[in-house]
Amino acid sequence: MPVPQHCPSPRELDDLEVLLSGALAPRTAFDDEVSLTLPDELAAHVASGGEVELVDPEGLPLALHSAGSLVPLGVPAYGPFRRLHLSPSQSREHHPGATVVPVVAPLTDAGLDAVAAHGGPVVLLALTGAGTPQGVTAVGLVRATLAAARLLGERGVGADVVAVPLPAHGDADLDHRLGAAVVAAYAPGEVLGLPDDPEGSLPPAVAEVVAQDQPGDDEVGVVVFFTGLSGSGKSTLARALHDLVLEDDRRTVTSLDGDVVRRHLSAGLGFSKADRETNIRRIGWVAAEIARHRGLAICSPIAPFDETRQQVRAMVEQAGGEFVLVHVATPLEECERRDRKGLYARARRGEIPEFTGISSPYEVPDDAAVVVDTTGRTIEECLAEVLPALPFHRSDSRASD
Repeated sequence: MPVPQHCPSPRELDDLEVLLSGALAPRTAFDDEVSLTLPDELAAHVASGGEVELVDPEGLPLALHSAGSLVPLGVPAYGPFRRLHLSPSQSREHHPGATVVPVVAPLTDAGLDAVAAHGGPVVLLALTGAGTPQGVTAVGLVRATLAAARLLGERGVGADVVAVPLPAHGDADLDHRLGAAVVAAYAPGEVLGLPDDPEGSLPPAVAEVVAQDQPGDDEVGVVVFFTGLSGSGKSTLARALHDLVLEDDRRTVTSLDGDVVRRHLSAGLGFSKADRETNIRRIGWVAAEIARHRGLAICSPIAPFDETRQQVRAMVEQAGGEFVLVHVATPLEECERRDRKGLYARARRGEIPEFTGISSPYEVPDDAAVVVDTTGRTIEECLAEVLPALPFHRSDSRASD
């Protein structure tokens, strides 16, 4: 029987790489602090003595996980700047005697001066894990650190960059302990701390990298995600917003309407809860890729379950986009009164199983950027409530002030 596979979350993949590199010795497995959350069936499998193969997003096996142990199966190969991801032993071998400088944010002028005053050789240890870099993405931090290394070279200081995917865990004390342990693993000798200068000026070459990495409101990728009951008006609002953006002619825009996606991207899926949630995740993945390339995606599925909406939000935010959740909160009675397709009537007769609002629940979002009821209102009135939540509209508003 084949060993079941599981792709951990981005934070867990970062933890896994740090564990496998030996940067958190003597840890040799996930534990209460550096944890791994498995689906219930896989967690039960491990608890009963079984093993799970941990894989990266492309399916490359990384490690065999069992209760209390990790057996390496492969070297992580997913992600940019992979060549800079050295283990502690590799870093010491390649950069003997270098002073280690932990880097969690782009180097300011003061930070650059501090390193230059110390002299080389130095290793700029970019801590790039999920949630760790400050003010930039993980890729942006590496690019900014490489720019700083070039500037140090121009000043006669030998500087190399090593990237370590040390993630944040939402616990300041834990993150401090783990960070200290990882830095110590890479720095058997001297460690140079940078001055705390969060508002300091950036060297022009570093500032250019940051500006490219952190687009303004008028450039950031956006996913507008309309959710609501069938007949609530979400597709109508989504189409109207799509047309409005096209008329404006300043952004690329893609519509991912629920029914259209069903005919193409999700052809072959049924309407069980599992298939419906798979459909939403597919929409979310495509929307996140559009946002990654700084486009605008407008989605309008029912998306009744909070867990799946949160998964889509996470995909978009991990891609560097902004997720705008719009709850079209038209009451069930009004949706059923409209019932243009006769779906509610069929659901009431028991002809459609697991129909949202009738025989399957709709979990009302508590994190919507906009809540709009379309009952007795025009499209223009409803859109007027949605537009202020969009980053490019906020940018336009500020420009006109």
